[in-house]
Amino acid sequence: MTSANVWKKAESVFKTQERSEMKIQRILLTAALYAASIAVAVPGKAQTSDSPKPDNTTVNKRDREADQVTADQQKNNQPDRELTKNIRRSIMADKSLSSYAHNIKIVSQNGTVTLKGPVKSDDEKQAVIAKAVAVVGSPDKVTDQVSVKH
Repeated sequence: MTSANVWKKAESVFKTQERSEMKIQRILLTAALYAASIAVAVPGKAQTSDSPKPDNTTVNKRDREADQVTADQQKNNQPDRELTKNIRRSIMADKSLSSYAHNIKIVSQNGTVTLKGPVKSDDEKQAVIAKAVAVVGSPDKVTDQVSVKH
């Protein structure tokens, strides 16, 4: 065999090996994408027929009553917007509070604040109310409609 033939043979072997490696890479990439699509498609926690269905009926009935404060009654004047904003900032700054407490409804009307929604514990409820009182300046101007979710 001449040296030219040896080089051609080596080059042919190298190209065959390179194609095999590319096929393996494509197969691995396809498998990884397939696995990722299955992971996304499968829900983490499916609701079974045994699971209780969410029920906000009581809260919804309560909020339909004429004397109940709802978020759409938030006043759009500067002082009330500032009250709501400052209370929200105070609550959000406290990282020890749960996401329930961080999402409490705050409705300001003519300097009076109503707090509504669930929190995880009595301590959280007291902390949220205390933050609102600190911003408003008087406990008489804070209406507590916070519930503790057990």
